[in-house]
Amino acid sequence: MALAASALTPLNRISNANRWSQVSSRASHSFNVSLLFEKRGIGFRNGIAAAAAAASSPSPVIEDISQKEIPQRIYTWPDNKKPRVCILGGGFGGLYTALRLESLIWADDKKPQVLLVDQSERFVFKPMLYELLSGEVDAWEIAPRFSELLANTGIQFFQDRVKMLHPADHSGMNGSTGSCSGGTVVLESGLLIEYDWLVLALGSEAKLDTAPGAAEFAFPFSTLEDACKVDNKLKELERRKFGKDTLIRVAVVGCGYSGVELAATVSERLQDRGLVQAINVNTIILPTAPPGNRETALKVLSSRKVQLLLGYLVRCIRKESDLEGSEKYILELQPAERGLQRQILEADLVLWTVGSKPPLPQLEPCDRPHELPLNGRGQAETDETLRVKGHPRIFALGDSSALRDMNGRILPATAQVAFQQADFTGWNLWAAINDRPLLPFRFQNLGEMMTLGRNDAALSPSFIEGLTLEGPVGHAARKIAYLLRLPTDEHRLKVGISWLTKSAVDSVASLQSTLSKVLSGS
Repeated sequence: MALAASALTPLNRISNANRWSQVSSRASHSFNVSLLFEKRGIGFRNGIAAAAAAASSPSPVIEDISQKEIPQRIYTWPDNKKPRVCILGGGFGGLYTALRLESLIWADDKKPQVLLVDQSERFVFKPMLYELLSGEVDAWEIAPRFSELLANTGIQFFQDRVKMLHPADHSGMNGSTGSCSGGTVVLESGLLIEYDWLVLALGSEAKLDTAPGAAEFAFPFSTLEDACKVDNKLKELERRKFGKDTLIRVAVVGCGYSGVELAATVSERLQDRGLVQAINVNTIILPTAPPGNRETALKVLSSRKVQLLLGYLVRCIRKESDLEGSEKYILELQPAERGLQRQILEADLVLWTVGSKPPLPQLEPCDRPHELPLNGRGQAETDETLRVKGHPRIFALGDSSALRDMNGRILPATAQVAFQQADFTGWNLWAAINDRPLLPFRFQNLGEMMTLGRNDAALSPSFIEGLTLEGPVGHAARKIAYLLRLPTDEHRLKVGISWLTKSAVDSVASLQSTLSKVLSGS
């Protein structure tokens, strides 16, 4: 379910080191903060300060920060002699890297202290958010609390947001694996964390600024909060239109994996009470998917009467009210292909799955050595060992990384990539701390899978060319694959028992329904 990332507009860089030193004077030592992150959702929202202000003209940004200064507190690590690893982001990349570090064998004096920071109290298994809409899973199954997952480990967890980052490990400084600090992180709560090793695994957030009105009226679908909001909105529409002849109209913008999975799930939920229209700029759905997955999806969407509007851009979205006071949304569609006509759609709910914001925004060209090298999409450039180029003590993975495959293409922002990179990041941290050679990351594509409803899915394994598992078989295979990927053995066992119980109840209910129909027919 990869979402395309886009470049962000850089802010102005702040170069007045003296004023920044005043802002951070409560710390044990002052440091020249060069990277400022304002975070929303799982990733950083906007920017790093980028253009210099004249010394004779104090920056209003600095004045504002000084006025709203939060007293800083210094985090005290339990052991001053052991390596300190700070992981920013608790998604697939961050959490699984932390668990990988915990599972490795360490010498007593080398085992690192691991601190995981995320703005949410829960880890979210994002590929199964669709099952919340269908009622197939409960929230605790796919969104357990970090406190529960890490209860039997030595990993510390802080629920907080990142405010500032000051790496001090650029090439030529602190490049060795000695005891000197790799840099500092300041959280929004005012906590200052000094680290030896840093892991950037901040994921991404929905990008809603590509069409006027999208940010105000469209619903993204990338977090647990998003899924709950969509579910509540659907329940509201189902109650409002219960017993009426009017249909619940849902527009899904984007026909990549996320859009197709949403369209299939929502259309199955609404059945004859709803009309789902899926809009895509390409003239085909799932352009990067294996042919088997695309064909299966088309068959399922057609059977559920989902309308595909292909070759269109959403130009803008606006809200109107009808005579009864009910809200509706008007979508203007601009043809992206010749031969198509401009269209106007009405919808009760707009679901947005196009684009994502990477967590690290774009930098203006600058020769200051401590800055992170970012590509045009705002991702950190990494070498093949997943270390940020020029920063031997910082690793980046998942959506935060701009690692390229053998053909020069940036790896997709999928759960599968993050899973594999977490294993390598954990191992390479072990190697770096123990002065061993680091391993180059090589992505192994195991195949692609998608949900298409409560009893429908498509799974195309890469190791058997041309094979696609679909329907109930594909659905069962997908759930088993994701069950095995849940973060801990304890949680895996609880969820497995829960799913087996639900399956048994559903089977009994189905059998009773069948028997009832047979008996009533006789």
